[in-house]
Amino acid sequence: MKVAVQEFVSLDGVSQGPGSPDEDTSGGFTRGGWFVPYLDEEFERLAGSWLREADAFLFGRRTYENFARDWPEMHDHPAAATLNGLPKYVATQTLTRADWNPTTILSGDVPAQVAELKRQPGRELQIHGSARLAQSLLAAGLIDTLRLVIAPVVVGQGRRLFPDGGAPAGFRLVSHRTTPGGLFVHVFEAVGTPRFGTYGAHGV
Repeated sequence: MKVAVQEFVSLDGVSQGPGSPDEDTSGGFTRGGWFVPYLDEEFERLAGSWLREADAFLFGRRTYENFARDWPEMHDHPAAATLNGLPKYVATQTLTRADWNPTTILSGDVPAQVAELKRQPGRELQIHGSARLAQSLLAAGLIDTLRLVIAPVVVGQGRRLFPDGGAPAGFRLVSHRTTPGGLFVHVFEAVGTPRFGTYGAHGV
């Protein structure tokens, strides 16, 4: 399977708490819900097409707990059958049980376990949100596809998807589009170590 990451980010790179004011208030974050005003039907259809590529899901603990609380009750949502029915994995050093079946807990050396999952047959092992998990897998070279959905807003506080000191990584843009609500959607494929160069008087 390929590891595909879907992340909502602001113009200033914030990925914390896009869905509601109380989604993630850790670190004193008070500006949650910044992504919601830009949602539209076109993006909902696009996100649904991504879900249809999944054969399993991988979450960090916080995102898993939010999804496990909400999705079993959302029977009429078109994504519910996929999210509730497919295999799920949660990377955590604290949870000892996970009742949103079928779920497997990954603890200890999570990157090594994800590398083993990548060797299994299938299409995509999808990560939704779970930015800190995505960062660790990016550093381990395990991300294949990165889908960034950028909202036209500067949040001004909160955790960023790519913090200072993060691991360098190279990507190739494979598609991009905008939605009527103002979202910028960029899909990248990982290409390994980034290249660096010097711009001189005669160009690149």
